Amino acid sequence: MTSPATRERIDKWLWHARVVRTRSAAAALVESGHVRVNGVRVRQPSHAVRIGDVLTIALDARVRLLKVECFAERRGDALAARALYIELTK
Repeated sequence: MTSPATRERIDKWLWHARVVRTRSAAAALVESGHVRVNGVRVRQPSHAVRIGDVLTIALDARVRLLKVECFAERRGDALAARALYIELTK
Protein backbone atom coordinates (compact mmCIF):
# COMPACT_ATOMS: atom_id res chain seq x y z
CA MET A 1 0.00 0.00 0.00
CA THR A 2 2.69 2.52 0.87
CA SER A 3 5.71 3.39 -1.17
CA PRO A 4 9.17 4.24 0.13
CA ALA A 5 8.91 7.71 -1.45
CA THR A 6 9.63 10.68 0.77
CA ARG A 7 7.40 13.08 -1.17
CA GLU A 8 4.57 13.11 -3.70
CA ARG A 9 2.79 15.65 -5.91
CA ILE A 10 -0.06 17.31 -4.05
CA ASP A 11 -2.62 16.70 -6.81
CA LYS A 12 -1.76 13.00 -6.88
CA TRP A 13 -1.94 12.71 -3.08
CA LEU A 14 -5.33 14.48 -2.91
CA TRP A 15 -6.66 12.06 -5.52
CA HIS A 16 -5.22 8.98 -3.77
CA ALA A 17 -6.69 10.18 -0.46
CA ARG A 18 -10.09 10.54 -2.16
CA VAL A 19 -10.46 14.19 -1.22
CA VAL A 20 -11.64 14.77 -4.81
CA ARG A 21 -13.00 12.44 -7.49
CA THR A 22 -10.44 13.02 -10.24
CA ARG A 23 -6.82 14.05 -10.46
CA SER A 24 -7.74 16.95 -12.74
CA ALA A 25 -10.19 18.15 -10.07
CA ALA A 26 -7.35 17.97 -7.55
CA ALA A 27 -5.15 20.06 -9.83
CA ALA A 28 -7.94 22.61 -10.30
CA LEU A 29 -8.47 22.81 -6.53
CA VAL A 30 -4.80 23.56 -5.97
CA GLU A 31 -4.56 26.05 -8.86
CA SER A 32 -7.58 27.96 -7.55
CA GLY A 33 -5.78 28.57 -4.26
CA HIS A 34 -7.98 26.45 -2.00
CA VAL A 35 -5.12 24.38 -0.59
CA ARG A 36 -2.43 25.33 1.93
CA VAL A 37 0.55 23.24 2.97
CA ASN A 38 1.75 24.02 6.50
CA GLY A 39 -0.11 27.32 6.34
CA VAL A 40 1.33 28.44 2.99
CA ARG A 41 -0.99 28.68 0.00
CA VAL A 42 0.16 26.59 -2.96
CA ARG A 43 -0.98 27.07 -6.56
CA GLN A 44 1.06 24.46 -8.39
CA PRO A 45 -0.32 20.91 -8.66
CA SER A 46 3.27 19.67 -8.83
CA HIS A 47 4.04 21.00 -5.33
CA ALA A 48 5.56 18.19 -3.25
CA VAL A 49 4.04 17.13 0.06
CA ARG A 50 5.94 15.15 2.67
CA ILE A 51 4.89 12.91 5.52
CA GLY A 52 3.93 15.10 8.46
CA ASP A 53 2.74 18.06 6.36
CA VAL A 54 -0.59 19.59 7.39
CA LEU A 55 -2.94 20.43 4.52
CA THR A 56 -5.70 23.00 4.87
CA ILE A 57 -8.33 22.39 2.20
CA ALA A 58 -11.33 24.64 1.54
CA LEU A 59 -13.85 22.36 -0.15
CA ASP A 60 -17.65 22.27 -0.30
CA ALA A 61 -18.22 25.24 2.02
CA ARG A 62 -16.07 23.76 4.79
CA VAL A 63 -12.42 23.60 5.72
CA ARG A 64 -10.60 20.31 6.31
CA LEU A 65 -7.28 19.93 8.08
CA LEU A 66 -5.43 16.76 7.08
CA LYS A 67 -2.05 15.54 8.28
CA VAL A 68 -0.20 13.45 5.68
CA GLU A 69 0.65 10.06 7.18
CA CYS A 70 1.85 8.06 4.16
CA PHE A 71 1.69 7.72 0.40
CA ALA A 72 0.08 5.15 -1.88
CA GLU A 73 1.36 3.73 -5.14
CA ARG A 74 -2.15 3.72 -6.60
CA ARG A 75 -5.67 4.79 -5.69
CA GLY A 76 -7.45 2.27 -3.51
CA ASP A 77 -10.80 1.97 -1.79
CA ALA A 78 -12.07 4.36 0.86
CA LEU A 79 -10.52 2.39 3.72
CA ALA A 80 -7.07 2.49 2.08
CA ALA A 81 -7.50 6.21 1.38
CA ARG A 82 -8.37 6.90 5.02
CA ALA A 83 -5.02 5.40 6.08
CA LEU A 84 -3.14 8.11 4.17
CA TYR A 85 -4.05 10.92 6.56
CA ILE A 86 -5.25 11.93 10.00
CA GLU A 87 -8.25 14.27 10.06
CA LEU A 88 -7.44 17.18 12.40
CA THR A 89 -10.80 18.94 12.09
CA LYS A 90 -13.71 17.93 14.30
